[in-house]
Amino acid sequence: MNALKNSVRLIGHLGDNPKMRKLDSEKTVASFSVATNEDYRDHDGNKKSETTWHKLVAWGKQAEVAEKYLKKGSEVAIEGKLTNRSYEDKNGETHFVSEIVVNSILVLDKKSEN
Repeated sequence: MNALKNSVRLIGHLGDNPKMRKLDSEKTVASFSVATNEDYRDHDGNKKSETTWHKLVAWGKQAEVAEKYLKKGSEVAIEGKLTNRSYEDKNGETHFVSEIVVNSILVLDKKSEN
C-alpha cells in the first residue's frame, strides 16, 4: 500500500461569498463553506437527502482565486487536507474547529465566472 495521506476531495456549492482577511504577517486568508449532498434510501426504501456543510480555509494564491472566482452558490471541486485546531474566546472558553485547508480549487459552473 502507498503511504497514507491526509487528503480530502469535495464537490459542492458555496453557502456564501468567501470572507477575506489580511493578517498582520501580510498573508491573505479566505474562509468559506461548501455544502455536499448525499441521496440514499432509508431502511423502509424511502428516498432521503442529507446535506453536510464543510468549513474551508484558503491561504495566499488559493485565497486570491477564491475571492476572484467563487460566489455564493458556485459549484466547485476542492482538494485539500483536514485539520483540527482550537482557540480560546474572549470569555476564556475553548472552541474546537475542524476545517479543510484548500490546496486547489476548480470552478465547475461557468455562471460564477465574471
